[in-house]
Amino acid sequence: MTVESASMGEMLAAAVPMVRTLNLEFVEVTPERAVLRLPDQPDYHNHIGGPHAGAMFTLAESASGAIVLKAFGDQLSRAVPLAVRAEIGYKKLAMGPVTATATLGRPVAEVVAELDEGGRPEFPVDIAIHREDGAVTGEMTVVWTLRPNG
Repeated sequence: MTVESASMGEMLAAAVPMVRTLNLEFVEVTPERAVLRLPDQPDYHNHIGGPHAGAMFTLAESASGAIVLKAFGDQLSRAVPLAVRAEIGYKKLAMGPVTATATLGRPVAEVVAELDEGGRPEFPVDIAIHREDGAVTGEMTVVWTLRPNG
């Protein structure tokens, strides 16, 4: 884990109690990609012994939030990032620890330009959830907005 991703993890853990509750690990956070890991924890298992769907949703949504904060952190004085909607598909059985990798669906400059023009830009963040063997167990898209302050 890099110092930079550790500080993002500490910031999100302080601001978002569910990040602390699930013990999410911040592997990598850049403006291009965020990678978070959900350790295998029996308290968060489902009826078949894998990570509960709600825990995987929270993992993926947290990865999307991390990349949004990293990519648009310099805009926080004038806009607040908010999740607008999310859709998740569970593709394969997840067992053991799982990792979520988030990527932005629109260029940062394009989103900021829309904000500069007085708009309230929306942009997707795509997340893949995978097992340790690399198999994709879920895919999620979270649509975010930057709501101008005031």
